[in-house]
Amino acid sequence: MTSTIKYVGMDVHKESISMAVRNAAGKLVMECVIETKASTILQFFDGLRGEVQVTFEEGTWAAWLYDLLKPHVTKVVVCDPRRNALLLEGNQTDRVDARKLVELLKNNQLRPVYHGDHGLRTLKELVRSYLTLTRDLGRVMTRVKAIYRSWAIPCSGKQVYAARHRAEWLGKIKEPGVRQRAEFLLSTTGCLALVAPGSAPRATGGEQEAQSLEATLPDSVDRSDPGLPLPPARLLPP
Repeated sequence: MTSTIKYVGMDVHKESISMAVRNAAGKLVMECVIETKASTILQFFDGLRGEVQVTFEEGTWAAWLYDLLKPHVTKVVVCDPRRNALLLEGNQTDRVDARKLVELLKNNQLRPVYHGDHGLRTLKELVRSYLTLTRDLGRVMTRVKAIYRSWAIPCSGKQVYAARHRAEWLGKIKEPGVRQRAEFLLSTTGCLALVAPGSAPRATGGEQEAQSLEATLPDSVDRSDPGLPLPPARLLPP
């Protein structure tokens, strides 16, 4: 069985995948570029005989590829690109990266990233969504304060975010275009709160709810252009 083993390295991109195949002796027996499409990928692996081990890096396509290939090969290793020092050496092309990946796979030098338990994957996606929404909300809240500060309107505290005080705070801005932008940002905080309950200030009042989130933001940030990138908020306990 060992003599029929094949090692496959995949350098995956949106439109194409560079493939490199080595045999049990370590000889490079095949190289090609295929379309990043399920039917094309499965057709490629159906043409390989014997025990097949495959590796590719963790990334956008990793979960999809893992589920696609797991029933058709002997072993799938999703590797951590931050641990692949060999990939940083020498020329870096898709073809070369595929060769390096298959070499690392054959020599058992890859640090795997866990895939397989769909329950855990669901939890990871929920945590990722929570983090993203919390950071987005933090940025919007900071931009609201930036608008008021850029027009020399004092806005300390949390009242500026509360829905019941919105008309009062919008009335402090005399320039129509700026007022419209502030109204949009304030309404956005309400939308984010609806899709991430418990992690964001609610649209109905919310000084208490906003307090813990804004505490994680650098209150000294004062930008005249609210469109500039702002530092993210830290993760809050639910």
